[in-house]
Amino acid sequence: MCGRFVLFTESLLDEVGKWEGIEEVHAPEGLPPARYNIAPTQPVAIVRVQERAARVEPARWGLLPHWKKDLDGSPLFNARAETVATKPSFREAFKHNRCIIPLDGYYEWKAEKPSPGGGVKVKGKKTPYYVTGPEGMLFAAGLWATGMERLSATMITTEATEEMAWLHGRLPKFLTAEEIGAWLAGEPLLEPSNVTGFEARPADPAVGNVRNDYAELIAEQPPTSLF
Repeated sequence: MCGRFVLFTESLLDEVGKWEGIEEVHAPEGLPPARYNIAPTQPVAIVRVQERAARVEPARWGLLPHWKKDLDGSPLFNARAETVATKPSFREAFKHNRCIIPLDGYYEWKAEKPSPGGGVKVKGKKTPYYVTGPEGMLFAAGLWATGMERLSATMITTEATEEMAWLHGRLPKFLTAEEIGAWLAGEPLLEPSNVTGFEARPADPAVGNVRNDYAELIAEQPPTSLF
């Protein structure tokens, strides 16, 4: 899954402008501020494309389908690839409302292993890791909706790739440069990500508190074994 992520790149418009077929890129409400601990229900930047023009817009992270009448219930911030085409909460957006969610990296938590001396693992103790891609920004497959008269979005997740299964069983559906246009055009693309070469390092445990949002959260932490 992906429940926290980071977006701080100032050249977002330039990055989107590199996508194949894109001739114009607009941010009608301005570029998003640098964020280092984006959480569900908060605003995220999404990219929607019509013809050859891309729009970067703020959206609530947690899909609000057209039939949604209130904010009760868990926010729909992730949509499982295995059920997104059929689940009532997502199937209409999957058919008609595709978007891209840009990020510089994301956080994932891993349960600590017992100590080599046979010590007991502390229940609930997890280490946060900050994960980045191989070539700068990452672009996740997303869906959007406008229930409750506001723009909202969710991020597609798949089973983790072999490379990343050590950290978590789920992984956002990150798209290669060649896949972005196909996703926006309606192709399924629901298999695990073809993006490889991720790097993960321990993050500041303070990231666990959503009120903490500063660059030092992703700073290099004391080394620990990833396996």
